[in-house]
Amino acid sequence: MTNRVALVTGGVGELGRAICERLADAGCRVAAMDIVAADNPAAQAWQASMREAGHEVLLIEGDVTNFESCVAAVAAAQAKLGGIDILVNCAGITRDGSLRKLAPEDWNAVLRTNLDSVYNVSKQVVDGMTGRGFGRIVNISSLNGEKGQFGQANYSAAKAGIHGFTMAIAQEVARKGVTVNTVSPGYMATKMVMAVPENIRQQIIAQIPVGRLGTTRETAALVGFLASDDAAFITGANFSINGGQHMQH
Repeated sequence: MTNRVALVTGGVGELGRAICERLADAGCRVAAMDIVAADNPAAQAWQASMREAGHEVLLIEGDVTNFESCVAAVAAAQAKLGGIDILVNCAGITRDGSLRKLAPEDWNAVLRTNLDSVYNVSKQVVDGMTGRGFGRIVNISSLNGEKGQFGQANYSAAKAGIHGFTMAIAQEVARKGVTVNTVSPGYMATKMVMAVPENIRQQIIAQIPVGRLGTTRETAALVGFLASDDAAFITGANFSINGGQHMQH
């Protein structure tokens, strides 16, 4: 993947950073797009640490819920790095609540951030990919998009919708050298999960056959493979990475 240009949305989040690092290690030139990319001390510190490791990561500020913002952000990335070869749609939020308590603004925020974003950003890169005869789009869904989850009607609906998008677009671009796939992670040892009370966290782990939480590096490794030349015959697929917590035929 040497000198491929990769754009990762939600790129300064925990999973986003791990994916950026994996792609950079594989030789990609990486842009991390995030709504808090520009003046965020944590993002800048991470960028500096990547530079020390020999990788220059471009921080691009953009609001994935806003189409025009995505137009501008992708244009800025391409002006600096060139045409986007690899897109990882990783941006996502949660606003949990049972349906009877779920406010319209919480439904809309999650659908806009988690699902509309996939359209908003993919739309900017797909013509360039098909024109050059190469592209990789990897959409990050979730275990809870596959099986549903109490209190996450908005999140589950958005994440399930992502794979519908994947399957449709994969058929549109397959003959042009572009693949589109979904990765559906289960529970990972992120700060958000580790902040859950210990007893609740142990209940979650008890449901995972491998007996532990996943890591962002493991998910990033899967994304890295799907972005590679070796994955050229894989498209329209959903890859569950959840330690066996949810198995499908």
